Amino acid sequence: MKLRLEDLYPEGVTAHIDEARAFAAGFAATVDAQPPLDLTTPEGLNAARAVMDLYAFEAPDGTGVPPEDREVAAGGRSARVRILRPAGPTVHAVYLDIHGGGFYLGSAAMGDRRNQRAADRLGVAVVSVDYRLAPEHPWPAGPDDCETAARWLLDHAQAEFGTDRLLIGGGSAGATLAMTTLLRLRDADRHRRFVGANLVYGVYDLSESAPSGRVGADRSRPYREAYLGHVAPAERTRPDISPLYGDLSGLPPALLTVGTRDDLFEDSLALAMRLSAAGNDVELHVYPESPHGFNVFPTAMAAAANDHIEAWLARRLAAG
Repeated sequence: MKLRLEDLYPEGVTAHIDEARAFAAGFAATVDAQPPLDLTTPEGLNAARAVMDLYAFEAPDGTGVPPEDREVAAGGRSARVRILRPAGPTVHAVYLDIHGGGFYLGSAAMGDRRNQRAADRLGVAVVSVDYRLAPEHPWPAGPDDCETAARWLLDHAQAEFGTDRLLIGGGSAGATLAMTTLLRLRDADRHRRFVGANLVYGVYDLSESAPSGRVGADRSRPYREAYLGHVAPAERTRPDISPLYGDLSGLPPALLTVGTRDDLFEDSLALAMRLSAAGNDVELHVYPESPHGFNVFPTAMAAAANDHIEAWLARRLAAG
């Protein structure tokens, strides 16, 4: 079998390569021009979070019910969530969304516009987890909160939303936490109501042991240490930290999305191969000349990626 990277490009995206290349160059120049932030100091951490807060400006467009912030409980733990409901009367499924931000940045509200669009177009309720952030709350606080929200949905989705069908997804650190949540639920045999996992440019080896985990390690080490500084390096291959090393059998169908200019590109390749080898239904969509976080920006490549993700989720709802 001949393997060609171009075969992983979704249909039509090569038309956007020139724009994507120009955007990636400008994006890289902007990032490189920023002074490094010291996440070990309160000043550096607050400065980093202030930059991330700029991404929270996109409020939902008002077509649905206003977002609802709640505290939910399951298994003796509680977690904060933000709920967005579709404009229509019918909820076909609940999408458990986990935001990105390197485990130390971001909030559930950051995804309001994207989540409201998904709610309205797919007829799903979106429950976004406001998990606790490192370094104040390092591993396993984030995974604990995501598992708590998932277990709450397993117990209450039918009563709260009128459906017990579930989807899960996230971007960057959110994709990592989505995987660890699924593995925890699978190990407890509570994963079967999840009909799809939408994993967008996640980090799946936080141990820096696999070749994919070493790419860009110098740039990512500050957030890894904020999240895992108390965990011995030899312990960071635990599947609850680095899903790439887990038993990946028996998981729901998954879509992995990543750009070729992403430091985490090879992590997605590695996870897709391991998911497939474990017998799962997996699709890998690769976007040429696209950096980390590319689909949150107003480019044609981003629009194409978001349309492909939405179409995949729609197919999972139709199949489930």
